[in-house]
Amino acid sequence: MRCQLIAMHGWAGDGRSWKAWAAAAASLDWGWQAADRGYGSAPIQQVAWPDEEGRRVLIAHSLGPHLISDAVLAQAEAVVLLASFGAFVPPGRAGRRLQTALNGMASALEGAQAEEMLETFLQQAAGPEPISALPSTILAAPLSSEGRSRLLQDLRLLAGTTGLPNALSTEIPCLLVEAGRDGIVVPEARALLRQERPQASVIHYEQAGHCLLNTTVVRDVMTWIASL
Repeated sequence: MRCQLIAMHGWAGDGRSWKAWAAAAASLDWGWQAADRGYGSAPIQQVAWPDEEGRRVLIAHSLGPHLISDAVLAQAEAVVLLASFGAFVPPGRAGRRLQTALNGMASALEGAQAEEMLETFLQQAAGPEPISALPSTILAAPLSSEGRSRLLQDLRLLAGTTGLPNALSTEIPCLLVEAGRDGIVVPEARALLRQERPQASVIHYEQAGHCLLNTTVVRDVMTWIASL
């Protein structure tokens, strides 16, 4: 069956980072679109499901499900959640530490330390691989005031997540892809997502970090989609 794929990056992500995924979709003759929030030099890229035959599959990294329109979410027929979470700030001690960190990140975005903070964040997201292993980053060019504003807006969204968006059906097939060495999403937040989608399939890469670098994730996700 032919598929139509839409991809959405997470906070501080970049729509240009999906090159390997786009190539894999093209090799299968599947439709492909990647949205972009326009944090960096790439412009905002809105997406919508095409009026073409094919199963509609959303692939979203981390905060990605919360950055896509309800219209796209509501029409998705399957979803892949990469290194995502139920609530990013879970209850308890881990949540309190995260909230403190998020407050510091917001202050940096509002001040002179934005790019330094973002570099640290992206290093943690890439880890245990080096930041140079990322296909692209929003730091390739100086941040614009508009990009900084969107980052701050979405950081507040990240801090307030309490579950997946209501527009995303609980009835559609779901694949959770987890990273055992995720330096961004804490295990408690990952567990909340499993509780929210108890019927989901799960792929767990024990040695992978938040960006799932140096894994077989593209091949494995495409295989799962093809099996639907």
